[in-house]
Amino acid sequence: MSVVVVTDSSACLPLEARDRWGIRTVPLHILLDGADLRDGVDDVPADIYARERVTTSGAGPEELAEVYRNALDYSAGAGVVAVHISSALSGTFGTAEQVAGQIGPGVRVIDSKSAAMGTGFAVLAAARAAAGGADLQGVAAAADAAVQRAHAYMVVQRLDNLRRSGRIGSAAAWLGTALSLKPLLAVEEGKLVLAQRIRTVSKAVASMIDRVCDVVGDRSAALAVHHVANPQGAQEVAGVLAERLPVCEPAVITSLCPTLALHVGAGAVAVCVDVDPGEV
Repeated sequence: MSVVVVTDSSACLPLEARDRWGIRTVPLHILLDGADLRDGVDDVPADIYARERVTTSGAGPEELAEVYRNALDYSAGAGVVAVHISSALSGTFGTAEQVAGQIGPGVRVIDSKSAAMGTGFAVLAAARAAAGGADLQGVAAAADAAVQRAHAYMVVQRLDNLRRSGRIGSAAAWLGTALSLKPLLAVEEGKLVLAQRIRTVSKAVASMIDRVCDVVGDRSAALAVHHVANPQGAQEVAGVLAERLPVCEPAVITSLCPTLALHVGAGAVAVCVDVDPGEV
């Protein structure tokens, strides 16, 4: 048998990709009005990003252990590589490390230092390596290499969700004074940071597209465009990227999963990039 790849629901991987590559997914959690909703498993209100009394929680040790042990058994000893949301954005990675340490060396845990398809592209790289017959070390190395290639950018419409979530880190100062600005955010070393202050959404989106094109250059790349209740905006971004990056395959367009949408709010559009990833 081959190495089995595991991730969490924040990776936003399309179902067909998970099925094709045999990727197993552990749900993150949304805590709403006393209910514990599993992302990707339970019904989550479509307007979850508009709710105020709601929080998120990482995957728990019991559910991680169950998925890891089942995957290890299925691999017939080949091993498990688990690629999770950035440790700077969720406690899932830390919990996963503890669980893997209890299970043994057959489980390797990788910090994607990203989220959404920034994580998903590393998961796919690992899964392709496993399907190609790579051993545990080779599959983990493929995931690590994809982590180094990843870039992610986001434009948000409002700052309320970021203010409540606390996921923006050291940018609290500009959050307090920049209510008229539309920030362009980037993921750097696993953290969501302010990349640029811009006055309008259209200019912020244009700047995001420019940054993606600069990162890719003349190379091939896998692209994913995410959105929160903004399919038209995502389609427009994907369309411009297709025109400006003709070497690349068309971007995958998906909604952000609820656990991420909750933190960035309605209207957000994001682009994740895996430069020269090989066949997807």
